[in-house]
Amino acid sequence: MFVVREIEDLARSLTRHSHDHGPVRDLNREADRRLGFHQRLAGDLARLIGSWTFVVLQALLSLFWLVLNVFAATQHWDPYPFLLLNLVLSLESAMWTVLVLMMLNQLGDRERLRAQQEYEVAVKTEEEMRAVMAHLEAQDEVLLQILQRLDRSDRAARRLGRRLGIPEDA
Repeated sequence: MFVVREIEDLARSLTRHSHDHGPVRDLNREADRRLGFHQRLAGDLARLIGSWTFVVLQALLSLFWLVLNVFAATQHWDPYPFLLLNLVLSLESAMWTVLVLMMLNQLGDRERLRAQQEYEVAVKTEEEMRAVMAHLEAQDEVLLQILQRLDRSDRAARRLGRRLGIPEDA
């Protein structure tokens, strides 16, 4: 009966572990939710600019422009040095550059979110490790208490055996 009471006391003294942190977030979905219509449009255009489709379309458009101006019989809206084509391409490249920079800014924002999440995960991991270490330390203390109680019980049983005249080897 005395041993059962000691075991119940030990069970009550055990450390209970709980998880008290928030759920894991999907950063891609969160970043996409923050984007407005114009930002999404800029991102889509930036992705188009960085594709072979855009390169081929741009080359075809320039070739079409040149063919129309070189072989036009009566009206050349952009004669041989093709200054208007040069102006259009320069303005276009300035616009595309701005769109690509906007996309890079969005990627930077997404990376900042990712870095923040990695920091939060690291903090949660550290808290979990502290809780696990505290739990292990509590288990060590409980095991030491159990060993001490077993040792006392063993010594008490030997003393009782000596009083009753039972040899220790039996």
